[in-house]
Amino acid sequence: MLQKAVFLIFFIVVSCNGLYFHIGETERKCFIEEIPDETTVIVNYKVELYDPRSGGFMPSSPGIGMHVEVKDPDDKMLLSRVYSAEGRISFTSHTPGEHVICMYSNSTAWFSGSQLRVHLDIQVGEHAIDYANVAQKEKLTELQLRIRQLLDQVDQITKEQNYQRYREERFRQTSESTNKRVLYWSLAQTAVLLVMGLWQMKHLKSFFEAKKLV
Repeated sequence: MLQKAVFLIFFIVVSCNGLYFHIGETERKCFIEEIPDETTVIVNYKVELYDPRSGGFMPSSPGIGMHVEVKDPDDKMLLSRVYSAEGRISFTSHTPGEHVICMYSNSTAWFSGSQLRVHLDIQVGEHAIDYANVAQKEKLTELQLRIRQLLDQVDQITKEQNYQRYREERFRQTSESTNKRVLYWSLAQTAVLLVMGLWQMKHLKSFFEAKKLV
């Protein structure tokens, strides 16, 4: 029974991809997603407005919206738009690495200093594909749809493996660069010590000669 309970909790935790956060008028919330190249990402969000009378959150008014920005690992802007209070954002990565997704209010005066609750769900890779819609458009049977899902999963696994190799290469380059800098710093310290030692010996020799001790 304990093993079943642990497995059930683990399954629930793994299955939950959504989250929510609170944001004020001037606040900016950013999220970092490590994404392989040529991977589709879908961001679903919903904004709720704080109700001081009930102490809870209610559906937001039509004037409320969110400004969404997406930057790639090279700090290039992939997306920058103002969306409504609820919607879906889609983009495709072209460079592997950490993509930054930022959200903030489209105005500083719509809700008089109140708070917003933003429900956010980020889906990457094959999780972003609506297979029911794909089956309807392409008229796939259940077996064909399952094969399509497996092919997409294999493709995503390949992309993830390539990304891990890319990360390993970048880490190795960083380690080699750090080791070179440490070596050069050690050599520079040794050179400074040798120069100082030679200078001190020459200075002492001149001192002894001036005092006619040698």
